[in-house]
Amino acid sequence: MKKLILSAAIILGGLSVQAAIPAGTASTVNSIVVQDEYTEVASDAVPAAVKATVEKSFPNTKLEKVYKNAKNEYKLEISSGDKKYTVFTDASGNIIKK
Repeated sequence: MKKLILSAAIILGGLSVQAAIPAGTASTVNSIVVQDEYTEVASDAVPAAVKATVEKSFPNTKLEKVYKNAKNEYKLEISSGDKKYTVFTDASGNIIKK
């Protein structure tokens, strides 16, 4: 009987050691944000197709700022009241998901 109790205590003690959280382990996460270079352009330089898409897809909004990159993609900052949104489109007015 003593051997049964002793062996049960040894097994339970061994399991509790395995469940312990090791101290001093830390993980490091490195992240790189890839962003196309957008330059601000005047709202007059925006193609009509892009303006039509914004007016159709986002009614009652105001075009605040327009940015363009080397791939002829547009980053549009629009607002509706106190809410601001960022929309990406190509030169044909197709909305790009980013």
